[in-house]
Amino acid sequence: MDLFDHAADRDAPKPFAERVRPADLDGLIGQASTAEGTRLRAAIERDRVPSLILWGPPGVGKTTLARIVAHKTRAFFEPFSAVLGGVREIRQIVAAAKDRRRMHRRPTILFIDEIHRFNKAQQDALLPHIEDGTLTLIGATTENPSFELNAALLSRAQLVVLRPLAPLALRSILEAAFDHPARVAGWPAATISDGALDALSHTAAGDARRALNALESALDRDPQVTRDVVAEVLDKKVLRHDKSGDAHYQTVSAFIKAMRGSDPDGAAYWLQRMVDAGEDPLFLFRRMVIFASEDIGHADPRALTVALDAMNAFRFVGLPEGMFALMQAATYLACAPKSNTVLTTLAAARKAVAAHGDLPVPAHLRPGSTALMKQLGHGRGYRYPHDFEGHYVVQNHLPDAIAGLRLFAPRETGEETAMAHRVAAWRAIGHARGADGPGAHDPMDKP
Repeated sequence: MDLFDHAADRDAPKPFAERVRPADLDGLIGQASTAEGTRLRAAIERDRVPSLILWGPPGVGKTTLARIVAHKTRAFFEPFSAVLGGVREIRQIVAAAKDRRRMHRRPTILFIDEIHRFNKAQQDALLPHIEDGTLTLIGATTENPSFELNAALLSRAQLVVLRPLAPLALRSILEAAFDHPARVAGWPAATISDGALDALSHTAAGDARRALNALESALDRDPQVTRDVVAEVLDKKVLRHDKSGDAHYQTVSAFIKAMRGSDPDGAAYWLQRMVDAGEDPLFLFRRMVIFASEDIGHADPRALTVALDAMNAFRFVGLPEGMFALMQAATYLACAPKSNTVLTTLAAARKAVAAHGDLPVPAHLRPGSTALMKQLGHGRGYRYPHDFEGHYVVQNHLPDAIAGLRLFAPRETGEETAMAHRVAAWRAIGHARGADGPGAHDPMDKP
């Protein structure tokens, strides 16, 4: 008997999501922490499970992972709800675990759902029994463990972060559920369209339970599940955002062009529309990190930091609160001064390399760290900029064949203005001294 079923009437019909819950790690889709080759997966397969804290939003596999451990381990598995039980119940569990260990040499795994609801005293009551091996703890929480759990308890457990499921992972879960014997038994003549799968996977906000519940409702309404049936079940318009179709690329294009056009209203609208349609927020962050260099660059060097910091903040808190960081980044980038100097410089550099090939490095730029290198003239005449006023000295840093080639053309926009002035001043000095040609460096010149 599955120990999770102690409190349930086994004859009562179970929700569809419960009936199709995977029983092994191969069925746990979309979580990198349990993928093939990970330490956690190896520990489960060897039945050497350490104490774990499973942290993630609803519907991402915390309870499923705990149940998989229950099926895989030889330990006695004790499920416990932090909402319903307290210290007295824990003492009873500990006493039984000690007896089990002493008489049968059988370990006990204690699974505590919503462990963040335990207060400090309840958490402290667990510590000595985890330390002496009486219990192996698996706690599940939707709240940040660093805020909700005692440091002592956290230090004795391995933290497993379960992320919101990407639409592609949700689609795989829905497809597996539709092929499951439970679906065949309940709705033997059912069919589902590609559009319906797309709609379900993009409207569940990374929550497999929500997606499966919606699928069950759709099947009950009409066994021929289409996008329109899904829209009726959800009682809202299903936004078209097929990740492989035109709607996806059109919406992403509109979002980027709104930011590029310095329109925070448009950026906010398209961002929210994509999130509501189920777009993976990390995909949006990747686009914004690219945008911060491609379309802003030196005009506001902080833009790249803002995008990266917002991405890390989102990974730390998840949805829904992570939307604050996502929206902050998008509106900041939209309002930042714009420059595509990085883009044009990259294109010019690629063109120069393609046109001129493998040109030799000038002798004064080569390392002269050995006697032979010095004998060959490597490093001779190199001017160390920090030995000169303003930490700048006229010197050719390109192959002689393309000395004076201009690849970098900064513009007077935002903070790039100061950079443009500095570069212009340096180039003016170089031009006055004839630094645009291959003879820009004088081998006999000394600092």
